[in-house]
Amino acid sequence: QVQLVESGGGLVQAGGSLRLSCAGSGRTFSSYTMGWFRQAPGKERDFVATISGSGSSTNYANSVKGRFTISRDNAKNTVYLQMNNLKPEDTAVYYCARTSYPYFWSAATDYADWGQGTQVTVSS
Repeated sequence: QVQLVESGGGLVQAGGSLRLSCAGSGRTFSSYTMGWFRQAPGKERDFVATISGSGSSTNYANSVKGRFTISRDNAKNTVYLQMNNLKPEDTAVYYCARTSYPYFWSAATDYADWGQGTQVTVSS
């Protein structure tokens, strides 16, 4: 069974940066689309960004476009989310997930495997 473990969350001031990492297990990591989602208290889990298995294609939510960058290192079975110019509204638990669907699939229900999440808090 695949395991996804996120790290890198924390408390940061508005305008600051954080880099999230998600380490996956298994020898077929590069075969899967990976995604980042986030969930704020009392809200649904929302799409943030996805990346194709090769890393050549990415997709972003409008709210993070130009500020966040998703990338992956298949040799390390790791996907990253670089978050710059953070805003208080970015505060949420961030989850990584994987799917067999193409990178432009952004519905959380299409992602079968999930990490435990990492908290990101942005103070104003």
